[in-house]
Amino acid sequence: MNAVVRQAVLIFGGTTEGYALAETLAGRDDLRLISSLAGRTPNPRLPAGDTRIGGFGGVAGLTVFLRTERVAAVIDATHPFAAVMGSHAAEACGFLGIPLLRLERPPWLPEPGDRWLPVPNWPAAVDALRGLGTRRVLLALGRQELAPFAVLHDMHFLIRCVSVPDPLPPFADAALLLDRGPFDLDAERALLDRHQIDCIVCKNSGGAASAAKLTAARERGIPVVMRQRPPRPALPSAADVPAALAWLDGLLGANPPAGGT
Repeated sequence: MNAVVRQAVLIFGGTTEGYALAETLAGRDDLRLISSLAGRTPNPRLPAGDTRIGGFGGVAGLTVFLRTERVAAVIDATHPFAAVMGSHAAEACGFLGIPLLRLERPPWLPEPGDRWLPVPNWPAAVDALRGLGTRRVLLALGRQELAPFAVLHDMHFLIRCVSVPDPLPPFADAALLLDRGPFDLDAERALLDRHQIDCIVCKNSGGAASAAKLTAARERGIPVVMRQRPPRPALPSAADVPAALAWLDGLLGANPPAGGT
């Protein structure tokens, strides 16, 4: 009886989609699954399968890793704003001829009643806040992206992030709220009301886990300063895990999970 050849698949993860994809693929006996996490979150949740944490040392280091591990396919399931990693993956996989898929949730789209102000970067978001004349702002950002807003001394900021910023930029008036999604709509309504929020600043991350704040803002007529997604290399793409699985099976050949029939 011939042994099953296990082909290495690398997932750039850290997102809901990356964890779900790893969970689905980990039981397959035809694959050797490796998930890569950036390592920016202390004590991150580990996905199913093998996990690598930390950077690769740019395109050159990633190229060496892909070649050494004999990776047969790569799925980039990083956050929509992790543009550098996406660019490195495209360059390294293109050089080695390794198939690469971008797994990315669709962006949020405005609905009737939304007051969104799209911006390309954080300096533009700062300008938008000045123009709006808001006074109590929910910053729903990553902890590493707060500094541009510390120049706004006449506003109160409610900073919501997963872990404590280190260091916390020198805000004149700010409160820190440590929390992790998914966020319930009723809780988001209560949060905006309790803190008298009159503007939200966030990224167009997409997905259901953090969309409730947009509904709550729409109901209250609160403006949302929304950073748009950075450009990505032109790649084959999938909007959800089933589509990514179909791509992988079409590439490597479908095999039943271990113990399956």
